[in-house]
Amino acid sequence: MAAPFVVSIPHQLGREEATRRLKAGLARAVSSVPVLNVDEERWEDNRMIFRVRALGQVAAGHLDVAEDLVRLEVTLPWLLQRFAEVAQVAIRNRGQLLLTKRS
Repeated sequence: MAAPFVVSIPHQLGREEATRRLKAGLARAVSSVPVLNVDEERWEDNRMIFRVRALGQVAAGHLDVAEDLVRLEVTLPWLLQRFAEVAQVAIRNRGQLLLTKRS
């Protein structure tokens, strides 16, 4: 089994506001990636547990929302590992936009 793919995104919103923005913004983010389908998305307190499908492959993981950090951890199947670096940058950039504190 491959090592987990991890993306950490610091923020200054507090846990509640970060969670609210993530819940609202994840659907929009997924809809902008045509090869990605969400098979499962379940929130348990401050953790979202998910399973997604891309290019016929299934990946599962979780997203933890802390007071000042969002941490995404997902285990990718062999085929999707080749896209991990590009995905990591894209996820971090989109996450930072979503979690940027607005005046």
